[in-house]
Amino acid sequence: MRLGVHVSAAGMIYQAFERAAELGCNTMQIFARSPQQWRQARLDPAEVKEFALRKETLDINPIFIHIPYLINLASPVPGLYKASLKAYIEDIMEAEALKADYIVTHMGSHKDTSEESGIRRITRALNLIIQRTKKSRVGILLENTSGSGSWLGYKFSHHREIIRGLEDKQRVGLCLDTAHAFLAGYDISSRAGLEALLDEIGSLVGLEKLKLVHFNDARGKLGSHFDRHDHIGKGSIGMEGMKRIINHPLLRGCAFILETPKDEPQADRKNLEITRKFLGK
Repeated sequence: MRLGVHVSAAGMIYQAFERAAELGCNTMQIFARSPQQWRQARLDPAEVKEFALRKETLDINPIFIHIPYLINLASPVPGLYKASLKAYIEDIMEAEALKADYIVTHMGSHKDTSEESGIRRITRALNLIIQRTKKSRVGILLENTSGSGSWLGYKFSHHREIIRGLEDKQRVGLCLDTAHAFLAGYDISSRAGLEALLDEIGSLVGLEKLKLVHFNDARGKLGSHFDRHDHIGKGSIGMEGMKRIINHPLLRGCAFILETPKDEPQADRKNLEITRKFLGK
């Protein structure tokens, strides 16, 4: 089982490995740059080299890099769409240099247009991105969302349509966020609801495309569409629901990354401790 958390890459980016190791993680997710700003500067080549070295020598893998929130490949605004394309390509090339395994991305907001037009825009963008980074080994994982506002990805038919429209599908897969799924209306707190979700992913996209689970409890009511994560077992999915998810045989090949609240210094450690108990470790 590959189990980790989203760790800070503050300071020197390679220090993220120290933080992950201290928590006993054997996988991790980071932001390679500020998630709320456009790129201000390139990473120091020496930091990139050290990060890649640690990736090769430590048993912390795969490495996931979450795309900044400003990027919107479904945007109808020409300036934002063009800037998002450029930034995404730069981020993939940087992830390649870091020897990261996957980029994780939300699927974007169609704003005041239709879901269909937003899906066309992100599909076109991904075809360009994949073509312009065709020598890269970095995978792209499309994350499901809670469906707030005009965000795409709250149902897996969106993932199906996007992947169906790709000229090269090999590098593209899925990230399942458990909190987002529950808040979008999938009752994965129950055994039947979890099976229905996995059946839907399997029939529409293929479970072999699922590489990562963001293992988060949900703060809010089923189908409320507000994107709020909770501590493991403290939210609406609950202890039994979360235990059932991480032990499901169809998810054994996935890495699990916690993005639970960091509202106290020991929060990650406590959530990992509960999760490890689910696994009997």
